[in-house]
Amino acid sequence: MRIIGGERRKKKLLAVPGLATRPTTDRVKETLFNIIQARVRGAFVLDLFSGTGALGLEALSRGADRCLFVDNQKQALETCRKNIAACRFEEKSTVIQWDIARNLGCLARYRTPLDLVFMDPPYSKGLADLALSHLIQAGALAPEGLVVVEHAAGDAPVPPEGVILTETRQYGTTALSFLSPP
Repeated sequence: MRIIGGERRKKKLLAVPGLATRPTTDRVKETLFNIIQARVRGAFVLDLFSGTGALGLEALSRGADRCLFVDNQKQALETCRKNIAACRFEEKSTVIQWDIARNLGCLARYRTPLDLVFMDPPYSKGLADLALSHLIQAGALAPEGLVVVEHAAGDAPVPPEGVILTETRQYGTTALSFLSPP
């Protein structure tokens, strides 16, 4: 696992020990950032279910201004912090331990709306739908914002009122769904 593009290109990232975290493959990550490249520079990013932080770190490497990394697992957050430090992005990063299934109240203190949101929840547990609802309830997404959800192919998220599904792309057993405000 590594950073694919930008100023930290080829930087290796640590993985979370065990099987509780499923990192985004380099192929899917490269394809994703080719699709969204025009939205990354200067963006305020949220990496939900961040795990290692690979998606948020990729965005920072490619010119995003700030990234919030949110996960509930302590071991994942420790790994994420180490990866942030190894990439020297501490000044641009905030790591938050939060139960995303409960709500996204952790976003209330950030007045800047989110330009780009990555969600990579555990597959087939309904957490993407729940997190999308919490994101809309928090009112944290910019009017021109984009949410990218990584999920199992055939298990696309159901968009709540406040966002629409604009596209889904499949890569083997993995799919990416793109959602934005109407």
